[in-house]
Amino acid sequence: MDWQGVYKSKLREIDWILKLVESNQTIVVGMTPSEPKIFLRNLHKVADRVRNITVFTCLNTENYPFYMSEAFNEIFLNASWYFGQSNREAVKSGFGTVSYVPNNLHQAGTNLLESRPVDIFVGIASPMDKNGFLTLSTSVVYEKDIVERAKVVVLEVNPNAPRTHGDTHIHIKDVHYIIEADYELPQVELVEPTETEALIAQHISDLIENGSTIQLGIGGIPNAVAKFLTNKRDLGVHTEMFTESMIDLFEVGVITNKKKSIWRDKFICTFAFGTKRMYQFVDDNPSIFFLRGRYVNDPYVVAQNEKMVSINTALMVDLTGNVCSEALGTQHYSGTGGQLDTHRGAVKSEGGKGIIALRSTAKNGTVSTIVPLLPAGSPITVPRQEVDYIVTEWGIAWLRGKTVKERAKALIEVAHPDFRESLRNEACKLQIL
Repeated sequence: MDWQGVYKSKLREIDWILKLVESNQTIVVGMTPSEPKIFLRNLHKVADRVRNITVFTCLNTENYPFYMSEAFNEIFLNASWYFGQSNREAVKSGFGTVSYVPNNLHQAGTNLLESRPVDIFVGIASPMDKNGFLTLSTSVVYEKDIVERAKVVVLEVNPNAPRTHGDTHIHIKDVHYIIEADYELPQVELVEPTETEALIAQHISDLIENGSTIQLGIGGIPNAVAKFLTNKRDLGVHTEMFTESMIDLFEVGVITNKKKSIWRDKFICTFAFGTKRMYQFVDDNPSIFFLRGRYVNDPYVVAQNEKMVSINTALMVDLTGNVCSEALGTQHYSGTGGQLDTHRGAVKSEGGKGIIALRSTAKNGTVSTIVPLLPAGSPITVPRQEVDYIVTEWGIAWLRGKTVKERAKALIEVAHPDFRESLRNEACKLQIL
């Protein structure tokens, strides 16, 4: 079969693709490193002829015009599974073009498909091989599920998109249209851990045993943890996001994946987000398996790894153990992502640990992140009945199985010293202590 001929027959320019967009459609695009930038940068150009277009995205890395203006209210709605900076700016500006989608990562795509049909999927892909196969490259969090059900599938084929192994393959016969692209994938800026992050990371490293399987979330603290794991042995990886630090630990022999309970010898992830070096490491690397988010982040799958350790960050924790990681009161900041998924799985794992890390203060040390009560409207990301370890730069509070009184005492001990007395006073007023 002449698969190159089939490929060429499906090539289109962006202006042609935009003619597929009609009023009242649901469009889903690839997430973060797999954002179809040509499509998203040009989507606003159809605003003069359409209404009521809902575009599902996750952690946008640019200020895409279609939701960054009040003029597009009631024309476009960016339904976001996880806010990025541009989403926060659009909401703060009152454009009315962005809305958060409450979700656990492993159910994001399947819940969407149960709630409505998808008219168009647009993602990125690595170049086609001789047998007609492309890959969805850096993310199959929800993308593969949507591809299989969308009425129209459009892929931006990009030579900078790594070819990946696992459940990422898609055949050219299952793609409706191709746009050829040549832009760099978005990258994560690497910064040295702050002194506070280093202290937190040191405490976390003390909790990780040799032979553990780890999940690292996004942000400075999880990245800092890796720098304190160089004395560990035979760690494995089962994580939603493959990160730069995992390469470093592999190269020094800390990560071997040889003691894992499932998928031994493999890095298991559902997306990768990092630097150009990381994308090059991922490219055609058979030791890294990208599997669907509904599998990788299913708590019952996560729990099959013995000594599973989930490491995530939070914005606030109340004195009874409720964790808020996605909003400041009603001001939405990020999203649940896979935090509750992996935390639940780790806690259910034999010998596992669910770790929530946070700095003890915010706003330049003027407010405590350990609070008597969460501010009104704050969503609970990890409920107190499921919380395990809370770690700040001041130490470790183990809350599993503890009473409210015991939890409050433990959390006050790892709060910043400037706020401990006021927290005790508030706890007494609330009849917690």
